Amino acid sequence: MLKPEPLFNAFDELEAFQSSLVTWFAENGQIHPWRETVDPWAILISEIMLQQTTVAAVRANRRFEKFMAEFPTVLEIQQASEEQLLKAWEGLGYYNRVRNLQKTAISVIEKWGGAFPTSAADLETLPGVGPYSAGAVASFAFNEPAPIVDGNVARVLSRLFNSSTEIDSTAGKKQLWKWAGDLLDRQRPRLFNSALMEVGQIFCRPQKPDCLACPVAKFCQTSDPESLPRKKAKTKAIELTEHALFVRRAGKILLAQEKGSRRKGFYRLPLRSLEEVADLELLQSSKYAITKYRVMLHLYQAAGQIPGDLNEGESWFTLAQVEELPMPSPDRKALNRILG
Repeated sequence: MLKPEPLFNAFDELEAFQSSLVTWFAENGQIHPWRETVDPWAILISEIMLQQTTVAAVRANRRFEKFMAEFPTVLEIQQASEEQLLKAWEGLGYYNRVRNLQKTAISVIEKWGGAFPTSAADLETLPGVGPYSAGAVASFAFNEPAPIVDGNVARVLSRLFNSSTEIDSTAGKKQLWKWAGDLLDRQRPRLFNSALMEVGQIFCRPQKPDCLACPVAKFCQTSDPESLPRKKAKTKAIELTEHALFVRRAGKILLAQEKGSRRKGFYRLPLRSLEEVADLELLQSSKYAITKYRVMLHLYQAAGQIPGDLNEGESWFTLAQVEELPMPSPDRKALNRILG
């Protein structure tokens, strides 16, 4: 891979570095619906969605626009039921994010009179709002000079300064936030932060970075960008197997309501032990990942007698009800394949 030799250090030519980023972004920045507003509520929603989800996944099926249509202000989400929240967030995963959004909205209403605070420090006092989200809302909504560090920014900065410090270590995080603050264009924080993130998305990619086209390549100190950033060793994934039932009677389908903290309030296909499904027809198998787990989901046809008695939380639902219930993506996909 061709990598231009560095000509400058970003701190030695700070204004030139800032100008290179901002000028490039002003002319070439991508258009997203959350960039067409300075509403702090809309910006917070987009940032929370994008923290654990790709831009492509959020753009697909207009997830951001649909969520905003249902909860256009903090007032609408304040009174929403958990089932409404989970259904609106279905397919995006990490469902505590939407629960925290409701807590944030309630805090804005009760403690701030319905108006978002403008500084990153005050925004960070809201439940569910960390340093990144606070900096993003402050800079994008209010053009306040607040730094941000997400995965894209961390990758850009580690390569820009050829840092081998693990970015997920305490020392690494501290260094990244200091660099982000020291580099920040305090006159144009909205443009600067957007540009820094987008350079990471478009040019400074994890694999095969496009260094020749990068607008700040002349400031980048690393000679081997694909070796950076460094991270702490990953925890080995835990393999799990689930055996689920597809049962339909009199036009209704059996579902079970989740109890765990991560998926609490969701409805999924009922699970049974391997022994209970041993004599059933296997309809399909699929894999999915959730946090540290890698799950093999086997789905069986239960015609006639259901293996075992109905468990607590299991109920029958019409197809119309199933469509409206919040359901984890793996179960929704499996059920849709069966139903055609």
